Amino acid sequence: MLPLLRRVPRALGSAVAGLRAAPALPPPTLLRPAPRPCVRPFGLLPVRAGLLRSRRPCGCGCGCGGLHTQGDKAFVEFLNDEIKEEKKIQKHKSLPKMSGGWELDMNGTEAKLVRKVAGEKITVTFNINNSIPPTFEGEEEPAQGQKADEQEPELTSTPNFVVEVIKDGGKRALVLDCHYPEDEVGQEEEDESDIFSIREVSFQAVGESEWKDTNYTLNTDSLDWALYDHLMDFLADRGVDNTFADELVELSTALEHQEYITFLEDLKGFVKSQ
Repeated sequence: MLPLLRRVPRALGSAVAGLRAAPALPPPTLLRPAPRPCVRPFGLLPVRAGLLRSRRPCGCGCGCGGLHTQGDKAFVEFLNDEIKEEKKIQKHKSLPKMSGGWELDMNGTEAKLVRKVAGEKITVTFNINNSIPPTFEGEEEPAQGQKADEQEPELTSTPNFVVEVIKDGGKRALVLDCHYPEDEVGQEEEDESDIFSIREVSFQAVGESEWKDTNYTLNTDSLDWALYDHLMDFLADRGVDNTFADELVELSTALEHQEYITFLEDLKGFVKSQ
């Protein structure tokens, strides 16, 4: 993703500057102070709404009375450029496929992968929100004469994911909460190293949408390594291995980028609308 993202505060700053340039509202003394905080929605305050409509006319000259400022215009122009750049660097125009017979089902930002094998149903669920690791502090500044985007690493989505295994006719599901440790992501030297880890294991009732804290949860931080290895082998036998984890990162990154572009387009339409 291009460093244009990091220039958003400056673009927003220009929008704020545009707003400040608009005629000021009447001083607060002209409004009768309320004896207690008003709990009504903003739209039910006719005095303030009327002042905004009369004091902030549309800046584009269409006479609609809406709040169209020079800052909004600059914001829309910035979003247009940003959308073009993001589409230009978009790696996948269509979502990459998962090997192993996994079926993808989307619900907003939540993705669900389902696979049935040998009398079992395996479901992997993840959410792309907050799935991109934060930028670490202390990053080196671009060298003199070198563009920022030449040093900018490619953004990768590494979401936490939950594996649910249900036996045919079973009333309980074995649920394993997994994640990508930051020190393992991107490591290619040790082929035998697992790129994901199991964090918690629990039994949950089939059909429950949320993890119940009243059910015993096994935390792997203090778990015997032999038991942990058997759990990892249990997942690998059901198709959740390093290959799956790599493909999940690629799929999640494509989904996140797709949703980001859609968000920019929605934001542009919201700012531009009359």
